[in-house]
Amino acid sequence: MTGYRSLFRTPEFTPLLLGTAAQTAAQTIGGLALGTLVYRATGSPLLSAVSMFGQSLAQALGATVLLSGADRLPPRTALSAIALAFAAGTAVQALPGLPAGALLAVLVLLGLAASLGGGVRWGLLNEILTKDGYLAGRSLFNMVSGLSQVAGFATGGALLAVFSPRACLLLAAALYLTAALTLRRGLTARPPRAAGRLSVSATWRVNATLWSSRPRRLMYLGLWLPGGMVVGCESLYVSYAPHAAGTLFACGALGMFAGDLTVGRLLPAAVRARLATPLLLLLATPYLVFCAHPPLPVAAVCVTVASAGYGASLVQQERLMRLTPDTMSGQALGLHSAGMLTLQGLGATAAGTLAQLASPATAMTAMAAGSVGVTLSLAMASRRLGAGREKSPVPAS
Repeated sequence: MTGYRSLFRTPEFTPLLLGTAAQTAAQTIGGLALGTLVYRATGSPLLSAVSMFGQSLAQALGATVLLSGADRLPPRTALSAIALAFAAGTAVQALPGLPAGALLAVLVLLGLAASLGGGVRWGLLNEILTKDGYLAGRSLFNMVSGLSQVAGFATGGALLAVFSPRACLLLAAALYLTAALTLRRGLTARPPRAAGRLSVSATWRVNATLWSSRPRRLMYLGLWLPGGMVVGCESLYVSYAPHAAGTLFACGALGMFAGDLTVGRLLPAAVRARLATPLLLLLATPYLVFCAHPPLPVAAVCVTVASAGYGASLVQQERLMRLTPDTMSGQALGLHSAGMLTLQGLGATAAGTLAQLASPATAMTAMAAGSVGVTLSLAMASRRLGAGREKSPVPAS
């Protein structure tokens, strides 16, 4: 497998990595600030969770109307424009007295932009790296993302103790602007990967092709559902521990870093291929401890251990790329990203609703139990599919 050091000798890899890291740090600082702002104003776990992750709900709409642009737009222009849109939107969120309707409109618009950005970014990464380099590259991106989240949540938590949430939102906007400049200056002008214009019909057509394969369907569901339910647990950190949410988010990012390093670099391919289901179970199981309302130190350990399970997505994405033609790689990865973020938004909404009716700890336990059940169901469906293929020469679809 390609080593990490060789990735930095690949043209465009470093600026893409740095630009993405700046955006991740901006997202963590801005999301924590916005969730804190809303919780302080309303005292509502539901509204706090939705304000942090509700942007993801717009991913479903973006995946149905915009996703063809992932392969049909020039990558450098698209990525820098999306970062600029986030800079502007985050600055608007910092305006004093912003009505709830206007805040929701900003979240929806940013979610639409994000649904396109994931496909463009990961399609470009798949293009600039060799076939055997994508897993190492995505692993390194995930690890840097984890470090950026650790730094972002730690910085955001410290700043919120001194400054107002609106000041932190302005800092996030400045980081988005930095990302836009890095991407614009560091990437070369590449043509689109596929011919044609961005259109709703093209988006639907390719999405239908991607979804028509049963192995890909199961892979997408595995990428979306278990993690989305666990993000529902994460969305309740602010209401579970209002004064230490930044600590829990940072612990989660640290665990994700460790998981991505282990899966992406330390494990041999033969072992890695068998770990998707165990890692997804690891992702959810520690949250079952929250039924006992653990104190902060125990909660932090559970969050750190659980987040190592996010390494499962590397195994799943590697298989998804083997199942997908190159001309659809951007949209395939964009569909993964958009669906994942949509389910994260739905998970946050569901968890916030449960917390509103019961308690944050009860809601976290319920979401974790649901994730375990979904993971086991998908594992059984995959085994049945494999057994059916062994018995029949006709591929399942």
